[in-house]
Amino acid sequence: MDTRLTDATVAPLNDLNLIRAEIPPALVAAAKAPYAPPADGSCASLSASIQALDAVLGADLDSPDSHADPSLIERGSDAAGDAVIGAVRNTTEGVIPFRGWVRKLTGAERYSRKVSAAIAAGAVRRAYLKGLGQAAGCDAPAAPRKPASAAPS
Repeated sequence: MDTRLTDATVAPLNDLNLIRAEIPPALVAAAKAPYAPPADGSCASLSASIQALDAVLGADLDSPDSHADPSLIERGSDAAGDAVIGAVRNTTEGVIPFRGWVRKLTGAERYSRKVSAAIAAGAVRRAYLKGLGQAAGCDAPAAPRKPASAAPS
């Protein structure tokens, strides 16, 4: 929660494009070529690539539930549901009049879209690599985890 509160309080600096979170190299590479075949298609190499993406994206959808390593989707829903963080963010974002225009003029909006695109590309790349791993007969994390048990219908 501390990082979300910090993010909320520095929102005006982000809007002015004075503070930027650097895009991790794994996401930069994924954004350049999400469907590029890996140089090494071995299970060990696929596993290493997927773990590098897991480190920046958080747990994948097939990962067991864990509060220690929430997925990006879970982190987003936690942030949206936290009223205190939302109130702080609304207050700090209100400091800059015409915020939308300021974000466009400073380049902050463009950079925000670039970050979002890199995150999406990273998720696509991870899914692509897991598909390759599954086709090659690899075990998790180089392939999707198998469900613990299928529910009887």
